[in-house]
Amino acid sequence: MPWIWLAGAIALEVLATTSLKFSEGFTRLLPSLFVVAGYAGAFFMLSQALVRGMPLGVAYGVWAAIGIALLAAIGALFLGESLTWIQVGGIALVIAGVMALEMGGQH
Repeated sequence: MPWIWLAGAIALEVLATTSLKFSEGFTRLLPSLFVVAGYAGAFFMLSQALVRGMPLGVAYGVWAAIGIALLAAIGALFLGESLTWIQVGGIALVIAGVMALEMGGQH
């Protein structure tokens, strides 16, 4: 069950961060509302994952790794941002590090 909460937190954080780009420095109302609501919801959902037993290091690591990968893909696919092979390799290393963190905690 904590993984469902974490997945929701990641989805809201990605929505909020993407909306941040469209808020143009909080000068546009609707995207700015998505930013605030998305981050508030993401932190609430993260707290629920932690309350339900997910270790903090694993939760934050998975959140960061998946969030980085999704935002880089969204930027490259939909926002015209560049994504080099070196950046892709860096994202893969972050994900590998999170996997090592998760697998290292299993007994």
